[in-house]
Formats: sequence, structure tokens, C-alpha cells
Amino acid sequence: MRAARTLRLRMVLALVLLLSVLPGCRSSRAAEAVEIVTRSGKSIPVAVELATTPEARQLGLMYRDALEPGTGMLFIFPHLAPQSFWMRNTKIPLDILFIDEAEKIVRLHARTTPFSEASLPSGAPVRYVLEVPGGWCAGNGVAEGDTVHLGPLATHPVR
Repeated sequence: MRAARTLRLRMVLALVLLLSVLPGCRSSRAAEAVEIVTRSGKSIPVAVELATTPEARQLGLMYRDALEPGTGMLFIFPHLAPQSFWMRNTKIPLDILFIDEAEKIVRLHARTTPFSEASLPSGAPVRYVLEVPGGWCAGNGVAEGDTVHLGPLATHPVR
């Protein structure tokens, strides 16, 4: 009887431990970080997933049900060129930041419309694109002309 009770207690404790760890696993995709510096001097870290292959850039954040504040996806392109994104199969609104080689935000599309196939162009040649949760930029004072410090990610291998 006591052995059965001990086993049940261990199983409950294991389940509680597993449930406490799972929420962290969902955001563990974000393994790298960038820093946005606003013109007012405010520094804001963003944990990012990387999209460095054609397949990863094509999939992006499609089919995701949520994106935590302070996280995003950084698309790194092999060459400086105009880019255009859309929201096809993207369930959540996003802020899309187009970033040039000097790490300046040259275009910001805020609170994009989920599932829209409307073109969201960069308006200038860019090398990087950062997607964060819709409304996050306005809430943090991030705007066109701000800087995104990429650190070592600026030279990350790309296909």
C-alpha cells in the first residue's frame, strides 16, 4: 500500500515537473539575439530564430499560433536586394522590419493583416528582415531609421 502511494506521488511530481518545463520549450526556438537601438537611445533585446536558407525564408512564421513579445524571426539574405513579404498562411499579425547592410531600419510594416496576400515591399535594397509580434514596435518606440545591431549574425552563413 505504501509502495503504491509512493509510486503515485512520484508520478504526480514527474507530471508537474514536465508541465512546468513545457512552456519554456515552446520559446526555445529563439537561440540568437539582436539589439534594437532607437533614436532616443533606448536599447531593446530581441531573441530571434534564424531563417538563412531558401526553405526557412519561404516558411517564415507561417502556421504559428503565437509569437511571444521580445522574440522574432530574423531573415538573412545572401545579397543586398529589394524584398517583398506577404502574410499568406500567417495566422498572427506581425511587425515587419526591413534592414539594410548598415543595420538601419529602412521600412516598417506595422500590424500586418493575417492571411493577406498583399505585397509588403521593402522600398529599398535590404539584407535582413526582422519579424516581431504585431504592435510590438509601437509599444517599444521602434521606428524607421532606428538601428538593429546584429553582432555576429551579420556574417552568419547564408544559402
